[in-house]
Amino acid sequence: MENTTTQSPDSTTVLLQDRKRKQQGNIFYRHLKFLLAGIVFGILLIKGEVISWFRIQEMFRLQSFHMYGIIGSAIVTGMISILLIKKFRIKTINKEEIVIPPKKFHKGYIYGGLIFGFGWAITGACPGPLFAQIGSGATVVIVTLVSAIVGTWTYGYFKERLPH
Repeated sequence: MENTTTQSPDSTTVLLQDRKRKQQGNIFYRHLKFLLAGIVFGILLIKGEVISWFRIQEMFRLQSFHMYGIIGSAIVTGMISILLIKKFRIKTINKEEIVIPPKKFHKGYIYGGLIFGFGWAITGACPGPLFAQIGSGATVVIVTLVSAIVGTWTYGYFKERLPH
C-alpha cells in the first residue's frame, strides 16, 4: 500500500490566497463606478444624437447647429471648469494640487486637427462615442475603432521622430 500524505497549506499561504481573492473582487467594485458612468455617458450620447452619422454629416455640411451647440457647450463648460480650478485652487480627491501647464502652440496642432477632422468627416465617428455607436448596434464602427487603435499605435511608434 502506498503512503500518500497530503500537506495542508500553511496559514500564510491561505491568508495570501484569501487576500488576493478579496483584492480581485475589490478591483471590480472599485471600477464599477467608471463602468456605470460610461454607460450613462453612452446613453446620453445616444439620446442627444451625438453618435448619429447623419448629425455628424449635417455638421460638416454646415446644415445644422445641433452638433456645434453640443461641442460649444462642452468647450464653455471646460473653460469655466478650468477657471474655477485655477481660481479656487481646487485639489484632487487625494488632496493633490491640480497643475495645468501652459501649452506652447506649434504647427503640429494644425496637421493633427486636420487629420482628425478628415477622419471624423469620412467615418462619421469621433473617438469619444465609438463605443456608444458599437453598443447601439452600429457594428460597422468596429472598423473605425480598429483604425483609431492602429493610428494611435502608429503615432506612438513615430512619436520621437515627429516635431513637437
